[in-house]
Amino acid sequence: MRTLSAKRRSFQFSHWSFMFAEIAVWSFVVLMVTGALLMVFYDPGMSQVTYDGSYGPLRGLLVSRAFDSTMHLSLEVRGGLLIRQMHHWAALVFVAAVATQLLRMFLTGAFRRPRTGQWLIWVTLLALGMAAGETGNALPDDMLSGGSLWLIMSVVQSIPVVGTWALSLLFGPGFPGDQVIPVMYGGHLVLSLVVAALLIARELLVRRHGHSRFVASLPGRRSARPMMALATVGMLIILGYGFQIAPIWLYGPAKPTHVSAGSVPDWYMGFLDGALRIMPGWELTIGDYTLSLAVLVPTLVIPGIFFTALAAYPAAERFLLSRRTRRDALGRPERRVTPAARAALGRPERRAASAGRDVLERPRDTPVKTAIAVAGVTFYGLLWAAAANDQIAHQFHLTVDAVTIGFRYAVLIGPVIAFAVTRWICLALQQADHEVAEHGVETGIITRSPDGGFHERLAPAPSERREQAITSGR
Repeated sequence: MRTLSAKRRSFQFSHWSFMFAEIAVWSFVVLMVTGALLMVFYDPGMSQVTYDGSYGPLRGLLVSRAFDSTMHLSLEVRGGLLIRQMHHWAALVFVAAVATQLLRMFLTGAFRRPRTGQWLIWVTLLALGMAAGETGNALPDDMLSGGSLWLIMSVVQSIPVVGTWALSLLFGPGFPGDQVIPVMYGGHLVLSLVVAALLIARELLVRRHGHSRFVASLPGRRSARPMMALATVGMLIILGYGFQIAPIWLYGPAKPTHVSAGSVPDWYMGFLDGALRIMPGWELTIGDYTLSLAVLVPTLVIPGIFFTALAAYPAAERFLLSRRTRRDALGRPERRVTPAARAALGRPERRAASAGRDVLERPRDTPVKTAIAVAGVTFYGLLWAAAANDQIAHQFHLTVDAVTIGFRYAVLIGPVIAFAVTRWICLALQQADHEVAEHGVETGIITRSPDGGFHERLAPAPSERREQAITSGR
């Protein structure tokens, strides 16, 4: 019986949006396997050695052991470059899958009880995935990763009170020092183990509470998990084999006074780069301390607010809904079901209530929540685009200052416009569903009545479109 129950609660591919979680899981499996293979050849040391590998332009230069081992792995170990590029692509895909999974859960209301724990796990996975990606990018100790170390140093220094102490723990007495790569390597391994533990906990929660579903979803397919595994791994092999990424032999070894021209971070860190570019150079002096708001706000305050809002949204929504006075059709306050009365319900009633919690919402049915999601995506997208302000200025023959000022206004006005337009679209879709539910679906079949008139034959509305009256939404 226990085996049958676990099988029934295992992954069932009944809607295309459920693939995001599976892509995240299997891309992380690829990360673990390729990461274990890379550990065999990688040396996180920062002591200087003379490069005498197969790449001629760098032969004879002093490089760190981390760079030397990465070059050996990439160009001299059979299949090493494929494994390394698969690892990098899997990291990018993992963060993308986690982000889309969070967006799907938010738009469909899948973050509510009893799945709030899964929501918190995905929020944590997004933050940890970004941190693991940044620590992993620093490990080759090439020119590109050396430029990111300057940004990390600036961010750590901007932290009030403990910034200098944290900087000494990370880099030692000087920059870049001789301990930052080993520290990043250890942090990368620890973050990977924490992510693995969270994914296991998420799988246990799914087996306990079962999968959510849409009203009009297809019948579940229990064979979808192997199919998704093959598709994800196969695509990552194609990406690793056919699309070059992070060619460190072209960048060269890291130097404290050099930064590669045109350096850009991975896609998921682009919003931080854009926020840094458009943030005014504000400083705040308190006594003998000066806070660099130009670095502190875009790199720590804004991400901190974002992740805190994501984690707290389910509790905030429950609190706001509990404050509303629910009334029946006659305007009288509804009676709340006490725990004793709920316990007195029969098994069929409890089963029906549990099944109702498994049904997901359509985004149009909650206009305000959907509008909040679109406004957040718009804010993120504008920050992401601001990371290319210099390229935009060059392509459109504008000044960088003009483009930067334009983005400063856009990140404030754009989300408001996106919120209003999205809410209006959701209400319009609700109106269309309401009309279809009342009059039926147009079939395009014209019939002639006995009195000589012509009328279009209407079919009954599908069950998923028989929605309740139009509402302003949550």
